Amino acid sequence: MNIDETDRLIVRLLCENARMPVSELARKVGLSGPSTSERIRRLENNGIIARFTAELDLEALGYPLQAIVRIKPRPGNMHIVEDMILNEPGFLDCDKVTGEDCFVTRLALRSIADLDPVLLPFHDRAETNTAIIKSSPFRSRMPV
Repeated sequence: MNIDETDRLIVRLLCENARMPVSELARKVGLSGPSTSERIRRLENNGIIARFTAELDLEALGYPLQAIVRIKPRPGNMHIVEDMILNEPGFLDCDKVTGEDCFVTRLALRSIADLDPVLLPFHDRAETNTAIIKSSPFRSRMPV
């Protein structure tokens, strides 16, 4: 599906605030409400908008720290390590990657003391490399 500049603007505005009323969105993109609704429906039907979601304030939920954890399973442990990641609720994101590591994850933490209890079970099956996140200048930026 080809998207035009109006579609891009709709997507950009919805990424900033998925709960923006259609009337406000329509005003910002210069279309009628029904035309804007139809474009949103078309973007959803064509898979450009996959879902609407909430962005949580992890610090307000009691998780002031986050870490990037790179995980390199030991030989024969790939699927076991993947299951371990899936079953640890502290992991917010997980990407399977090429290169030295197999997984790059993002971990939410209440304190630095919580890091060892989460990662210790992995050490028999994988090597880990952790970096504490100082700040995130931007997240989930739209490429178009």
